[in-house]
Amino acid sequence: MDPSFSYHNGVLHAEGVSIQTLADTVGTPLYCYSKNALETNYRAVAAAFADRDARLCFAMKSNCNPAILSLFARLGAGADVVSGGELFFARKAGIAPDRIVFSGVGKSKPELATALHEGIFQLNIESESELRLLSAVATELNTTANIALRVNPDVDAGTHAKITTGKYSSKFGIAFEEVPNLLSLATNLPGIKPQGLAVHIGSQITRLEPFADAFTKVARLFADLRGSGYPLTHLDLGGGLGITYQDEVIPNIQDYAAMIKRITDPLGVSLVLEPGRWLTGSTGILVTEVLHRKTTPERDFVIVDAGMNDFKRTALYDARHRIRPVREASASTPQGRYDIVGPVCESTDVFAKNLGIAEVSQGDRLVLLDVGAYGSVMGSTYNVRLPAPEVLVSGDSWRIIRPRPMYQDLWDAYGA
Repeated sequence: MDPSFSYHNGVLHAEGVSIQTLADTVGTPLYCYSKNALETNYRAVAAAFADRDARLCFAMKSNCNPAILSLFARLGAGADVVSGGELFFARKAGIAPDRIVFSGVGKSKPELATALHEGIFQLNIESESELRLLSAVATELNTTANIALRVNPDVDAGTHAKITTGKYSSKFGIAFEEVPNLLSLATNLPGIKPQGLAVHIGSQITRLEPFADAFTKVARLFADLRGSGYPLTHLDLGGGLGITYQDEVIPNIQDYAAMIKRITDPLGVSLVLEPGRWLTGSTGILVTEVLHRKTTPERDFVIVDAGMNDFKRTALYDARHRIRPVREASASTPQGRYDIVGPVCESTDVFAKNLGIAEVSQGDRLVLLDVGAYGSVMGSTYNVRLPAPEVLVSGDSWRIIRPRPMYQDLWDAYGA
């Protein structure tokens, strides 16, 4: 558990704010983030690369709450965006165009046009088709697009299959062997300025070796291409460093930075880094209330008011998150084993199976830890359920940074 979340007098607090009081006031389910944790994580990454020419572009897909984006913008962060909507949010949050990278395998013509109009730093190109479309759009707008070719190095990240992006079986990137030919094409297309290579092999990576393998391979390609006369200046190394969800041992940010410097220093390049989960994952919790206990011949269920529409990772990725009570259990509290499940009408609406935890009762509150990345941002209104509000805590104060809508708001969104 992040140090910004701890028990005081038997009650879980976010910094100086009681989660019990917060839940009483805002209602459950709710997301709660620590401003101190967000700032601490960003400053740790910035310090690790302070002695290098490196843009830190927050991977917005992990958490696009405007308050968090604005906080990172004030700290000097750029943004890694993967849609026109994320680009809009990044600019509204005050992130300068020259600190924005546009990634993603399926950029549309309007999205490319908007990126060029905004004058962003770089578009990461993932196919010949996309490259030719961008050339046509740039020519039509009488401008030039700065690009990097995203290399697929065919390296196994050793992470979950659904968040692996660096193998040839993935839809992402350009096959390693095809990069020289595509770079040659890019150099000769109107409206295109190649300035580097990019690579991103996956998410929640818990060892340095896959990174080192991929970065070494791409660095050699970079050196070969530049030796052939291409004036490449930037190397985008993506994100992917994991966090501790259960008992994973994660490399520290200093070792990660040292590995990157060892591989890239001989090139004398400018770096682009796209941290996401590492910045926000540990900074958020999801607070939920026990609605019912239900026992069957095979299971003892705890049914809570948060559902897979609020938090999808457990259903989508078989993710396992630590779950803690808001009120700390005493040593004498009996222990139980429960399936912690939500109210959504899907069998995949499960947060934990056979979880050993102190006995809980109707009305008790629990928290899922480490949900600051790929949590609320992946939420939905499935079953016409109201999205959980989001709260940002700073010291002993807090504010709602995304309110819970009303049912009428959901109805009105359909234009009925």
